[in-house]
Amino acid sequence: MPDRLVVRTVPVDDPGDLVARLPHPGSVAWIRRGEGLAGWGEAARVAIPAGEDRFTAGEKWLIELFDGSEVTDEVGLPGCGPVAFGSFTFDPTSDGSVLVVPAVVLGRGAGRSWLTTIGDPQAPTPADPARPPAGLRWHDGSLTAPQWQRAVASAVARIRAGDLSKAVLARDLYATASQDIDARVLLARLAARYPDCWTFCCAGLVGATPELYIRRVGADVRSLVLAGTTPRGASAAEDSALGAALLASAKDVEEHRYAVADVRRALAPLCDRLDIDEQPWLLRLANLQHLATGVTGRLAGPQRAAPAGLSEHASALALAAALHPTAAVCGTPAGTAMELIRELEGMDRGRYAGPVGWVDARGNGEWGIALRCAELDGPRARLFAGCGIVADSDPVAELAETQVKFRPVQDALEG
Repeated sequence: MPDRLVVRTVPVDDPGDLVARLPHPGSVAWIRRGEGLAGWGEAARVAIPAGEDRFTAGEKWLIELFDGSEVTDEVGLPGCGPVAFGSFTFDPTSDGSVLVVPAVVLGRGAGRSWLTTIGDPQAPTPADPARPPAGLRWHDGSLTAPQWQRAVASAVARIRAGDLSKAVLARDLYATASQDIDARVLLARLAARYPDCWTFCCAGLVGATPELYIRRVGADVRSLVLAGTTPRGASAAEDSALGAALLASAKDVEEHRYAVADVRRALAPLCDRLDIDEQPWLLRLANLQHLATGVTGRLAGPQRAAPAGLSEHASALALAAALHPTAAVCGTPAGTAMELIRELEGMDRGRYAGPVGWVDARGNGEWGIALRCAELDGPRARLFAGCGIVADSDPVAELAETQVKFRPVQDALEG
């Protein structure tokens, strides 16, 4: 851990496109509808070992780091002062969870813009031009399409036998370019094409997730639960028909109900008030429609208001840890579904379907589920897509759904 951080946040003029301000590929970002945070450089970083306590270990590290910081904050909004970006593994037995505190963060929100620097202000970093991926070649992931369909059929059989109610099965896909892939290109394309998603980049994991685990501002919290999916239609009439069919689908409504129940179980003990939409509604994105349920609440107990030091019980990171994994990305019951995923998927998900987001020194922050994403490693990209499997699931239809879910990142890579 570095010595005492000296942090300063000052107001600045509107910086324009946040992604365009990132000087090099090794950057971090969390952006929706043009607002959010974009950072570069590293004031501190920790790789967190595998284990059920990986979230607790990460928060302990942050508390020690932030409590020892010297902070001057002239703006005072969520995301000001020192901020940590994080990405955690889906499976507690997997290594790869990471927290990064950038040396520079450019932020925009609530009608204001700001710049946070850690340490002595440095001369602006010369910007490396972002180059689109070229010479892409595509490769099968851990399972071929027929193998994955057989895995789905096996999961359906187990569900019908009463072993569990739902399992989420994912598959991966690889792309190799002729040169290292620049995350900024993917960020810019995803942010432009999916403005209603949370576009993110952290330690090489880049994507645009439609699903918000938790947003915490002071004692107020918000979550957006998604489960149940159908494509967009080619016409307004077809689009409406597909949406109506999704709302009427017993299979998809059942899948969605499990995910909402998980969020209720996780948040209710932590909140004085929790309001959950009575019925799911349609969230229409550029390529897909999802069943969605909004959740809002107010945290119980006193909130620490000190300028440094995470909230003792209910930071955004602690709330994300309480929620993970929900039925939206794992299944019901979670323990049985996790074992089935390990048995049938034939791969380590890494940080796919784990929490990704940011938290500041007051415990405010936003964490999403790492969906519609790819893990970048030099010229190689590993893409992921998954589906909720219940008793009525059809392996052919589920495979088609994964192909639609791959498209946002495939298109971002291809142009």
